[in-house]
Amino acid sequence: MQMQDKFTDKQLSDEQSREVAETIREELARRRISRQALAEQAKLSLSTLEKVLGGRRPFTLATTVRLEQALGVSLRKSVVVMTPPAASDVAPDSLGSYAHRAVTWLEDVYITLRPSFGDKDAIFAYRTEIVWEPRVSSLVFREGERTDAAYEHTGEVAVPHQSGFIYLVIIKHGQHRVITVSRPTVAGEMYGIISTLRAGPGSQLTPIAAPIAYVPLRNVPKPSLGRVAPDDANHALYRGHLRRTIDESFALFLPG
Repeated sequence: MQMQDKFTDKQLSDEQSREVAETIREELARRRISRQALAEQAKLSLSTLEKVLGGRRPFTLATTVRLEQALGVSLRKSVVVMTPPAASDVAPDSLGSYAHRAVTWLEDVYITLRPSFGDKDAIFAYRTEIVWEPRVSSLVFREGERTDAAYEHTGEVAVPHQSGFIYLVIIKHGQHRVITVSRPTVAGEMYGIISTLRAGPGSQLTPIAAPIAYVPLRNVPKPSLGRVAPDDANHALYRGHLRRTIDESFALFLPG
């Protein structure tokens, strides 16, 4: 535990801290969210966030990871961090015991597509990055560029050998969200089911399941993100991917 604490408390260099701070300021401006809102999402004090952004205190790895999880983007593009001695190149048994070299084909940036929960004719599209995270010795996924930024998530990726499916899992305060998708097609697309909660009026939450597709960003020349309406140029393409989930039996929805 003491060794892990030293690792997570590692301070970034002044240059690395400046780069991270600049990226955060750009994300705040682009998303039009306040520093207070970011601090709350990252579970940091506003004072701490102000000090690191203002250069009065260097970033620690632990603070940087919290901000990455809150923003759903990688802040350490040029930051080189030493892997802790306890880490390995094999994921834990709970995620499938896969070696990093055996799952490099999953590392990519995807456009994530699912039906809009608030508009039956629209499709919700956002970016998801799947990368290897040495700190936890597994693949992780990070969501970004969602119109509902408060619901952007970072989670673990399970790749068990038995089922042949891939699981993108979030467990937060005991609450689970599970996405089950197929292995990638020749074009790199993955299709399956998302099982989560739909937010309703006030504090009302309702369990919901829907088809979901992960399409490599490179496969869409001019991607549309956010709530994609029927008049959008990419709507038919996106709808085709969601229909493929069902039409080609990547997933089944049984009638009641």
